[in-house]
Amino acid sequence: MVMVWAAVAAINAAPTAQHWAYQKPQRPALPHIDSNWPRNAIDQFVLAKLRAKKLQPSPEARPGQLLRRVHLDLIGLPPSPAVLEAFLKNPSAKAYEKIVDRLLKNPQYGERWARPWLDLARYADSNGYQADQLRDSWAYRDWVIDAFNKGMPFNQFVIEQIAGDLLPKATAAQRIATGFHRTPTCNVEAGVHPEENRFNQVVDRVNTTGTVFLGTTLECAQCHDHKYDPIAMKEYYSLFAFFNNTPLEVKQLGKGVTWDFYGPTMELPIDAARAAKLKKLNAQMDAAQTKVKALRKDLAEEPNPPKNIAAILRKSNWSKKEKATLEKHFKIKYPILKKEELKVLALAKQINTLKPPTTLVMMEREKPRKTHVMRRGSYLSPGNAVASETPTALHPFKKNWPRNRLGLANWLVDADNPLVARVTVNRWWAEIMGRGLVATQEDFGKQSKPPTHPKLLDWLAVEFMERDWSMKHIHKLIVMSATYRQSSRVTPALLAADAANKFYARAARLRMSAEMVRDNALAISGLLSTKMHGPPIYPPQPGNIWRHVGRNGPKFNVATDENRFRRGVYVVWRRGAPYASFVNFDAPDRGTCVVQRPRTNTPLQALTLMNDEAYVEMALAFAGRVLAETKAGPEAKIEFAFKAALSRSPRPAELKFVKSLLLKRHAYFEKNTKAATEIIGNVKGWKAPKGLDTGELAAWFFIANILLNLDETITKQ
Repeated sequence: MVMVWAAVAAINAAPTAQHWAYQKPQRPALPHIDSNWPRNAIDQFVLAKLRAKKLQPSPEARPGQLLRRVHLDLIGLPPSPAVLEAFLKNPSAKAYEKIVDRLLKNPQYGERWARPWLDLARYADSNGYQADQLRDSWAYRDWVIDAFNKGMPFNQFVIEQIAGDLLPKATAAQRIATGFHRTPTCNVEAGVHPEENRFNQVVDRVNTTGTVFLGTTLECAQCHDHKYDPIAMKEYYSLFAFFNNTPLEVKQLGKGVTWDFYGPTMELPIDAARAAKLKKLNAQMDAAQTKVKALRKDLAEEPNPPKNIAAILRKSNWSKKEKATLEKHFKIKYPILKKEELKVLALAKQINTLKPPTTLVMMEREKPRKTHVMRRGSYLSPGNAVASETPTALHPFKKNWPRNRLGLANWLVDADNPLVARVTVNRWWAEIMGRGLVATQEDFGKQSKPPTHPKLLDWLAVEFMERDWSMKHIHKLIVMSATYRQSSRVTPALLAADAANKFYARAARLRMSAEMVRDNALAISGLLSTKMHGPPIYPPQPGNIWRHVGRNGPKFNVATDENRFRRGVYVVWRRGAPYASFVNFDAPDRGTCVVQRPRTNTPLQALTLMNDEAYVEMALAFAGRVLAETKAGPEAKIEFAFKAALSRSPRPAELKFVKSLLLKRHAYFEKNTKAATEIIGNVKGWKAPKGLDTGELAAWFFIANILLNLDETITKQ
């Protein structure tokens, strides 16, 4: 027994090795591989692991399948039939690389890759909670899209979001970038405690920073020392101190218990013509208000006014009854004042339409707050005071860095940070390849899953930092690899050997994200608008979803112009009621940071694709596109439809089935023209081009609906 206790004591006394994720990544040597299969360094690491597991890579994907896959991964949209035809004629490695380079330069690249980042940033257009009113934050979303399109180095991307406002001579764009940490939910319900609300928002900022950049569950240390990772409760609040100089973000309305959203905002830049017009209108407003004031003074100083009129005019706020009294008096006694007041109202309306939109930004208080360890994580129980500091288990905070958010941002992207580069490349790998090299993307701590390919992870992390933190460089490396180009066909042998595809002996088959399902259908139908940027859009969805209990409920006004058909990244995101079809395809409410969305398979998804107003509209437009762009017989039309939807030709059995169904439907609608007219007439947002046969269009509507509802259509494979 003594020997057992001695052994236990020796184990406890022995120094524990530092967890792999807290060691600075070093570029490993490439494995020696005697094979022509590898196309770049990624493949050498992957093939070495496959051989160790006695597995072989799959053959390369069909050219059309590979083309569709890389389009979906890089820009989130399928290739057009014309692009497909051109590639099928020359599916060489050189032609493929040219396509990759073109896609990386496409402005839709930023739109596609903004989506997962906005999940991380918990971006939304509303406050959350029961009131859930709308607020303007879309300029931040546009900043993210533009940053990705410009190829902004990721270290700069991080610094500007964490502390763009603290940079010397901060630009408008750098201040807009700080919207990253103005996205937390905000409670404006009656009786809310403003300091509790502010405290919860700072907690959210700390936890999100830990998740997004460090892959660390910092929130575990809010109430006690972390049970698994080397993060003490004191260190949690030392990180909290970096974010604790923010102002309150709710304000009281009147003397009651009602609150409203508040906090730092900035006006967005406007063009010179609009600014000049606004300046002119403001000058006119100043003159009109001065005239009204003078007229009121004259009226109040009349020799024998009614006494109650003079008393009312001295007040700053009038009741409804007082307004009616003044209205009657002015109409009789002073019509010129009425005319001038109407002029002020008209000018105010014009100014309001031209006023610059605003966006939420971070801002520091002039007087720093004191930060305390909050016992049990409660803002009501402050303990010992702490200063701004970073966890001792990670790299040191340099002396020349300021002890504010800018210093923290520099610490995050410092070359000595062992986590940021690893966490980031792992997320991109998972988004493209279907699973992370570290499966627990949000947690690189001691409870994480160990990396399946630790040397590949470190090689990618070092490559990322040494290539100027280039996101596009890493994306190109991945999609150019032989690993990426494999077929996604699942054989019984592969399923038995590696069901989860942890070792990448085949390409992944993944259901698209909610936004991509919609974008893909819009592109196939020919309805997609490529208009970028601006306020959120309101495409059709089932009615009354935004019915609201409480004050100031926002309205969902369905777009009737091209905004109806813009990409999903621009769809309004109300936390209490996200866009309905997105919810059915597993989109989050974005109340908190989301690293990885779930993927479910439910009947609601099929019902959405078949019956939702937006998808019915797309199916009819797709039918119209087939008829408008292909004048040959039914076989040619079916060929075009398959290439538009699936980037492949129909198989013989598919061609036979679709042609038979098409002819039956067409024959039916030729005899029942009223039924055909009713189908087409019930779709609101799309008008059939002149000259199309109504019966043929209705028949093709059924085929288009089937194609848009195929599992293959909504799957990247």
